[in-house]
Amino acid sequence: MKRSRRTKIVATLGPASDTPEMIEKLFHAGADVFRINMSHLAREKLPERIEVIRTIEREAKRPIGILVDLQGPKLRLGTFVGDAAVLENGQTFVLDSDPTPGDTDRVFLPHPEILSALEPSHGILIDDGKLRLVVTEVSEGRAVTRVEVGGRISNRKGVSLPHTVLPVPAMTEKDRGDLEAGLAAGADWIAVSFVQRPEDVAEVKKVAAGRALVMAKIEKPQALTRLDEIIEISDGIMVARGDLGVEMPLEQVPGVQKRITRGARRLGKPVVVATQMLESMITSPVPTRAEVSDVATAVYEGADAVMLSAESAAGEFPVEAIGTMNRIAEQVERDALYWSILMAQRSEPEPTASDAIAAAAHQIVEALSLRSIMAWTHSGSTVLRLARARPNASVIALTPKRETARRLTMAWGVHPIVTKDASDVDDMAFRAAKFAVRERFAEIGDRVIIVAGVPFGIPGATNMVRIAFVTREHAERA
Repeated sequence: MKRSRRTKIVATLGPASDTPEMIEKLFHAGADVFRINMSHLAREKLPERIEVIRTIEREAKRPIGILVDLQGPKLRLGTFVGDAAVLENGQTFVLDSDPTPGDTDRVFLPHPEILSALEPSHGILIDDGKLRLVVTEVSEGRAVTRVEVGGRISNRKGVSLPHTVLPVPAMTEKDRGDLEAGLAAGADWIAVSFVQRPEDVAEVKKVAAGRALVMAKIEKPQALTRLDEIIEISDGIMVARGDLGVEMPLEQVPGVQKRITRGARRLGKPVVVATQMLESMITSPVPTRAEVSDVATAVYEGADAVMLSAESAAGEFPVEAIGTMNRIAEQVERDALYWSILMAQRSEPEPTASDAIAAAAHQIVEALSLRSIMAWTHSGSTVLRLARARPNASVIALTPKRETARRLTMAWGVHPIVTKDASDVDDMAFRAAKFAVRERFAEIGDRVIIVAGVPFGIPGATNMVRIAFVTREHAERA
């Protein structure tokens, strides 16, 4: 199954898409990677959900990526007398360590780490930013605040802290159990929520130990102060615009999105743009024009993937949402302006063998107007460097490792194929040309560029570029 676009689509599974029949429909509509949100799925059901996807993968004979998204720390208020209270603008309101039910003057905050980290002038957002408080005074186990934006406040509403770096890890005990379950069930990517510092990603990578790639979700302003370090240590990045839009001024989010996208592209890390991309399609079969423009903007920026959340997880039109996103990406990629934007953002190759090979392959593609790059790979690292350059050619990843093929479903322009490793140079060239014809990336008489490493079977040894003609024999053996 060949996609007619290079930008990938990530679809979140949920109540509207938890049957094998619906998951298969989403895949055929255009989903390349399925996201499983552990905030809404019982750990015991994870292996079953993953096996459904693997069954579809076997039937389609095409790798499908699976992203397990860890919930992360959830900060919530305590309870209120009568289950709720109403706060007035300008009044004083106290957050404290007293577990008794709250009222219009105070409430229990069952997170001593927050109370110890708050400082005067720090902002506190309640219920996705609907209520806004500013800290005026702190003491042990107590923070006095001024209500900037009041309203109804009720039991266990979420708490966001846009100015406070919390001395807590990104992984909770629940996350540790979910992580082990995801790794045991064969997840390809693990998403880490509420990353504040590179150490949060390092902790997950240590546990994963190469069994899955790790994606940092950028959804807190604190992460932006160490963004380059976080991108460097991560295997991929997600621009989680929903929480970013809660914890920072909304008008700053588009610029932050571009900064994160370009930073990840510069380092050759897959970057996903997520949250509210086609939000109206939760209840409507047709998106707004603004939403179409939003998805198109992410594609124009060269994002590796765009993601649907509630649209595919809980919406009334999950298949239509995937189809709409698929058509938007296809249309953008046919626009001449798309390629001029990508070329303007291209980074200079780094002084490594992989980047040198990738740069050479890109120049050959442009000089000869080639349609495809056939890359033999074990780890996928060279393929990611090829995708980093955003060549105007499809990158076909030929790998003997199924897990590598699945991980590469997240990468821009990459079409992964699982096949046995090449035995010699002639076998490498012949089978590469054969697969180019079989997968409809080349025809008889075309030339393809082949990237590989000699000797074969050694990860990270990419050192060769070769051009091959596609012949009738390749077509007959395809």
